[in-house]
Amino acid sequence: MPVAHLTLEIRIEHAQSLKDRRQVVRSLKDQLRQGFNISVAEMDEAVTWRSATIGVTAISRSREYLHGLIEEVERAARRILNEHGAELTDAFWDYVEI
Repeated sequence: MPVAHLTLEIRIEHAQSLKDRRQVVRSLKDQLRQGFNISVAEMDEAVTWRSATIGVTAISRSREYLHGLIEEVERAARRILNEHGAELTDAFWDYVEI
């Protein structure tokens, strides 16, 4: 069964504190969870205010479905981050067969 994993690298230029960073990251995670049937987690420690790494994972019987889902999630993340004044600097994904 294929599992898709998407990693999102985020730049939050306007963040002046960890509170600003958390607000953007929490909003992104919540909106992605609500909009898609996926798992979302912060991958790095909150050591810098202006960057974050988010991991997204989805499982399905269809690799084609996962491909379309991951593309939609990436577009949604880009839109959500733009609304919060943040930027998606890099996104990469891969599949694992279990």
